[in-house]
Amino acid sequence: MTLAEKLTHLVDDLAIIDDPQERLGAVVDRAKKLPPLAEAERIDANRVRGCISLVYLVGEVRDGLCSFRCEADGPIVRGLVALLCQFYSGATPAEIAASDADPIEALALAKNLSPTRRNGLASARATIRAFAAQHAR
Repeated sequence: MTLAEKLTHLVDDLAIIDDPQERLGAVVDRAKKLPPLAEAERIDANRVRGCISLVYLVGEVRDGLCSFRCEADGPIVRGLVALLCQFYSGATPAEIAASDADPIEALALAKNLSPTRRNGLASARATIRAFAAQHAR
């Protein structure tokens, strides 16, 4: 499934929740089910720069597809970064690097966030895209 198709499915899945705050709550709830990063992965090399919260992001390429996992010290930030990780996982590095798809904007989640959170999420997305660009062939 391409990122464009994935974005359409994601928007369709969450479009049944009209209120953006409730939609954000659903995103946060999804992230609660994810396992935390191992202590050994919470290192400075995996820290996302530009986030006020502590955010760690780990990227891997397996069988030509990217996989992303994350950890953050706050539930909202963790939920939103986990959404990014889940969205971009399963795509090729080249597709991610070339894509401008942004699930947070598409779900209208950013408009209720503070400017510092929006900047931090932009940094997390840029980190994912930079990882993909580095591994694109």
